[in-house]
Amino acid sequence: MTTRFGLIAAVSMVLAGSFAGAASADEIEVKMLNNNGKGKFMLFEPDFIKAKVGDTIKFVPTNKGHNAEAIPAIWPEGGGEFVGELNKEVVLKIEKPGVYGIKCKPHYPMGMIALIVAGDELPNKDQLESYKPAGTAEKRYLELKEQVGK
Repeated sequence: MTTRFGLIAAVSMVLAGSFAGAASADEIEVKMLNNNGKGKFMLFEPDFIKAKVGDTIKFVPTNKGHNAEAIPAIWPEGGGEFVGELNKEVVLKIEKPGVYGIKCKPHYPMGMIALIVAGDELPNKDQLESYKPAGTAEKRYLELKEQVGK
C-alpha cells in the first residue's frame, strides 16, 4: 500500500508542476498598425516586448497590409521558424531564451520592426551589434536595441 501511495503522490506532484508551469505562461498581444495617432507610422505596438520562455506573442493585423516574421540575423539558435501571412494573425511561442527580431516584410524599409527579449540569459545578444538594418529601420532599431538589458 505504501508503495502505491508513494507512486500516486509522486505522479500528482509531477502533474501539478507541469500545470503550474503552463499557468504561468502569458499571451502578449502586439498590434500591427499603420499609425499610432502619436506621429509614428508603420509600427508594431508594443515594439519592445519582455517575455518569458513559454509565453506566446500574438501579432494582430489591426490594419491591412501587414505581417510579422523573423529577422533571421537576430534570432536565437533553435528558436524555430516564424513567418506570418499578410493580413493574418500569427502566434509565436517562445521556446528558447534570447533576443528575437521581428519585421513586417512589406514595411520593413519604413522601420516596422520589433524586438522580443525572452528570459534573463541572452545567448544571442551579440547579434544585436552585428546586425545592420536596411532603410529607415536603423533609427527604430537603435532605439529598441538601447532597451535590451534594462
